[in-house]
Amino acid sequence: MYFLSFETSTKIFSLALNKDEKVLRYRNLKSALVLEDSIIPAVDKILDSAGVKFNQIDGFAIALGPGSFTSLRVGLATVKSFAFATGKPVVGIPSMDIIAQGIDLGACDEICVINDARRGNVYSCLYGPKGRKGEYLLTTLDAVLDQVHGRTLFVGDALGIYRKNIEEAYQKSAQKNSSCKCLFADEKWWYPQSKVMAALAYKRFCNKQYDDAANLLPLYLYPQDCQVTSGR
Repeated sequence: MYFLSFETSTKIFSLALNKDEKVLRYRNLKSALVLEDSIIPAVDKILDSAGVKFNQIDGFAIALGPGSFTSLRVGLATVKSFAFATGKPVVGIPSMDIIAQGIDLGACDEICVINDARRGNVYSCLYGPKGRKGEYLLTTLDAVLDQVHGRTLFVGDALGIYRKNIEEAYQKSAQKNSSCKCLFADEKWWYPQSKVMAALAYKRFCNKQYDDAANLLPLYLYPQDCQVTSGR
């Protein structure tokens, strides 16, 4: 099967074309805001380069965030329109799962994905050898650090803001428990990539674990961000 994977939750718009588990083409485009007029040309270009027609696409995968409200909404609306127009299935993948999938746990006990949520908060989730360990959180850095244990590998764009704070917290913890240690992923792994997302999406397609396109929503952890108020 051919399928397209879209990641629009960050400043890096990422798009991949797969044939089954093989990534045929992928593109990562840096953009302050992902809009429909940047998605459609990217799709046309990636299909043309692979010699694949749009009517050959058998399914669509979309990252659900959390992340940029506008970019997520535009990305999901575009993929929904593709699904409705073609009658092909769609699957939604949380963006923090994609980040965790893209990095090797190695000798660490857990991976802590930590993304900037602004307003002094972070989006976070913990992953172990068997996958996700808890809920997707919108919380403070201190609350995240209360949950991590042992050797933790941190990854995500919030490291650009909070790395020093994490290092200082671990230095204090190490004085009480020598098994506590923090490691940090290189910046190239901070953002969810469509070629990594495609591996997760392919498993869903194979198992026919499709989402209902009509009811599929981005993963909003700030409830007020998705409320529309009237002018009355």
